[in-house]
Amino acid sequence: MNTGHSSILETRSLVWANEAACAGSAAAIASKPAVREAFIELHGTLGAGKTTFVRHLLHALGVQGRVKSPTYAVMEPYELPGLNAWHFDFYRFDDPQEWEDAGFRDVFAAPGLKLAEWPEKAEGLLPRPDLRVDIVIVGEHERRVNLVACTALGRELLA
Repeated sequence: MNTGHSSILETRSLVWANEAACAGSAAAIASKPAVREAFIELHGTLGAGKTTFVRHLLHALGVQGRVKSPTYAVMEPYELPGLNAWHFDFYRFDDPQEWEDAGFRDVFAAPGLKLAEWPEKAEGLLPRPDLRVDIVIVGEHERRVNLVACTALGRELLA
């Protein structure tokens, strides 16, 4: 489990002028084989586009239907042929015992894609992310995005 994300191997800065640009970035990451085992953290204020990015990423990987924010459920699982994915939203997370009770340790130990919104709410419980996505609202539709590779697998996602 992590005690901070000090290791930065590579960074990419982007501007998403609109949602289509967000979808393009998500599709590019989804096209990398490394995404199947990645842990991706998403940072940004409410309304920045974290769930929008996750939705585009999961759809690019083949998830059909609605991808909703797991704000109240904390976790939404997705099963695809040859890929399990879990979308976490720790916004309302405030009890470390919930981590154990919900079996999140086992989920993070299992193979598959893990996506976490509001990871700072579970700080100290999460492993180091492979990729950190920081989204900043610039205008009504425009976002400034930093993609930070924290592991070799994260670098593969940026390649």
